[in-house]
Amino acid sequence: MHAVSSRLRKYGLRYDDLYDPYFDLDIKEALGRLPREVVDARIQRLKRAMDLSMKHQYLPEDLQAQQVPFRGYLSDMLALVKKESAERQSLGALPLYQRTLP
Repeated sequence: MHAVSSRLRKYGLRYDDLYDPYFDLDIKEALGRLPREVVDARIQRLKRAMDLSMKHQYLPEDLQAQQVPFRGYLSDMLALVKKESAERQSLGALPLYQRTLP
C-alpha cells in the first residue's frame, strides 16, 4: 500500500482515479451520478498525470506532500450502484444498461 501511495503521489492521482469506466459499466454509472465538480477534478488529475508522464517528470515535492491518494470519492457510489444492480437482478427486472464491453 505504501508503494502504491508513493507512486500515486508522484503523479497527483487518487486510487479511485485508476478505475476505468470503459472496463466496467457500473463504474461509468457511478461516475455519472457523482457531482460535476468531483468528475471535473478527476479529469484534471488524469490529464495532469498523463502530461507529467509524457514529460518524464513528477510533481514537485511540496505538491506531492499535499496529495492524499487513498481519500476515496467513488467507492460509496460504486457500492450503491452494484447493490442496485444485484437487487434488480434478484427481482428479475431488465438491466438499466446493456452489459457489453467494447
